[in-house]
Amino acid sequence: MTTQLKQAAGKVQPNGNPLVAHRYGADPYALVFGDRVYLYMTNDALEYDENGVVKENSYSSINTITVISSADLVNWTDHGPIAVAGPEGAAKWATQSWAPAALHTVIDGKDKFFLYFANNASGIGVLSSDSPVGPWVDPIGEALILRSTPGVEDVTWLFDPAVLLDDDGKGYIYFGGGVPEGQFAEPGTARVMPLGEDMTSVAGTAAVIPAPFMFEDAGIHKWNGVYYYTYCSNFYDGQRPEGSPPAGEIAYMTSSSPMGPWTYQGTILKNPGHFFGVSGNNHHAVFQFHDSWYIAYHAQTLSKAQGIANGYRSTHLNRLTHHEDGSIPEIHADYEGVQQLAMLNPYERIPAATMGWSAGVKTEYLAEGGVQAVTDVEQGGWIGLSGVDFGSGAESFQVSVLSLEAGGVLELHLDELAGPVIGRLTVPAADGSQEWVELKTEVQGAEGVHNLYLVFTGESNKSLFKLAAWQFTAQGH
Repeated sequence: MTTQLKQAAGKVQPNGNPLVAHRYGADPYALVFGDRVYLYMTNDALEYDENGVVKENSYSSINTITVISSADLVNWTDHGPIAVAGPEGAAKWATQSWAPAALHTVIDGKDKFFLYFANNASGIGVLSSDSPVGPWVDPIGEALILRSTPGVEDVTWLFDPAVLLDDDGKGYIYFGGGVPEGQFAEPGTARVMPLGEDMTSVAGTAAVIPAPFMFEDAGIHKWNGVYYYTYCSNFYDGQRPEGSPPAGEIAYMTSSSPMGPWTYQGTILKNPGHFFGVSGNNHHAVFQFHDSWYIAYHAQTLSKAQGIANGYRSTHLNRLTHHEDGSIPEIHADYEGVQQLAMLNPYERIPAATMGWSAGVKTEYLAEGGVQAVTDVEQGGWIGLSGVDFGSGAESFQVSVLSLEAGGVLELHLDELAGPVIGRLTVPAADGSQEWVELKTEVQGAEGVHNLYLVFTGESNKSLFKLAAWQFTAQGH
């Protein structure tokens, strides 16, 4: 029997953008820790009307932030949603969690992580953790920044934070947005202020960043001693003075100090509609990973491929460079994405929610095992991994699996979905125990570097099993 494979949507081999195809993720912010990049994103989720038709994204019910990470920038591990706002969240005083920012520092000899978020457009909160993936707590039990904060009384939208930990260990937070009536050219709604040493307080009075045609989306990075403040321009459709940023583009200003004064320089990234044929707001983050610079941004490419581009956004990644004079050349956004930085080691335990490409699968956090698992595995569903280095050869494959009513078969293919089969593992139907088990099978023909595909077969229209992690064993081990 030939398996009818699910078709990839949005992220199609060999492209790297959007980063994942099994969930949305907007307003990306990057944190580099160790040898991994962690991307924190607004957890866009489909909204439906009374007839079950997908509505325009209202953002009103978003109270979680999702995080993915990667060591190679092509295969991404889904760590699941962070419960931020509302009764189930860490910050119960908040109602929404949008546009996160993250920071890592060392306090009293221990790694500490801070996650800043917008409570709609009315304030900014902060969570803390000992790990980049949580668990997270609210260390202050209230908002970090409100309109009562000195210097922010007139900010239209109190949201979209970005944070900088400077070389001297001092922290700064950048935020704000919106356009007071008629003030498109000079909204005056961008702000910066120092963070306290604890990173959970602010100090002094917020300073105005005079960003031309400011709209939203604060960004900050430092290169060669220069501070770069980046932001999204507003959508004013009237005449703009020469040298002003066009509508909905990422613009940048520079300074020799984290607090300014700032000099406007130009724009670096056009609106997503210019590249992908589907417009919308523009949101970004600039970061360095190893020796290169990157820009993360969102576009409605996955939802467009699904026929529902109603404000549901997905994160993308492209290279960014600095000229010797400090200027940033314009970025060309595309589906291709960035080069894979390292091969995937299959002899380490790999979370099943690690994907280069996928179709017909979802992920969710399962309390029974405390794991972000691959779930809703269907007949013809699959996961693809890019650049897997088997070295001199693998002899077996092991997976942590939770059987469901139907059970099924996990096939291992090399190079492409219909490529050579190196092994098959049968997952028996559930016996009612609801326990994770380790299953193992022999493999043959896995040597050198290949793309790897986990293809799922079984009874149609039924969920087959759930996966937590997998690992190969090298020959002779």
